[in-house]
Amino acid sequence: MHEKESQVIEFTILFNKYKKRLYNYAVKMIGDKMTADDVVQDVFIKLFQSMNSIHNKQSIQFWLFKTARNEMLAFFRNTKNKKLYSEAVDLDEIEIQAPDLLSEQIENIELSKIIYNELKLMSLEFQEVFVLREYSGLTYKEISSLLDIDEDLVKSRLYKARQKLIGKISKLVE
Repeated sequence: MHEKESQVIEFTILFNKYKKRLYNYAVKMIGDKMTADDVVQDVFIKLFQSMNSIHNKQSIQFWLFKTARNEMLAFFRNTKNKKLYSEAVDLDEIEIQAPDLLSEQIENIELSKIIYNELKLMSLEFQEVFVLREYSGLTYKEISSLLDIDEDLVKSRLYKARQKLIGKISKLVE
């Protein structure tokens, strides 16, 4: 019984540590909160089932993101859903903290919409690298390992994605 309890505690710690980052990755790539919830739930169910077979505890983050990526790819294959993003910002979900911050919050919402719309126009390679870095907080090395590409290619794709976004936002500000 003691082993099972320690496994549940270890799982709970991992769940709390990675759930937000995995959810951010899934919701930004899929664009649907319910489907992203399902993907993250499936990933953590698989983690719990595989806890005893993962010997290198240092690789759990990699395992989680790789499993989430595989779940999302399966979702796209099964649904023939090629649209990766939808409007993820819902005006009804915004909490207004103070009236003087309202204009700043609205500007942030508009900026988020611009970023999402521009990400939709980019190829999957640029989208995924950007989302993994900016929304999931993975390092270049982690992204490189996860996507099985060279670290310099990660940097290049991220740079190009950022330049496209900067270019678009700069045109709108002028």
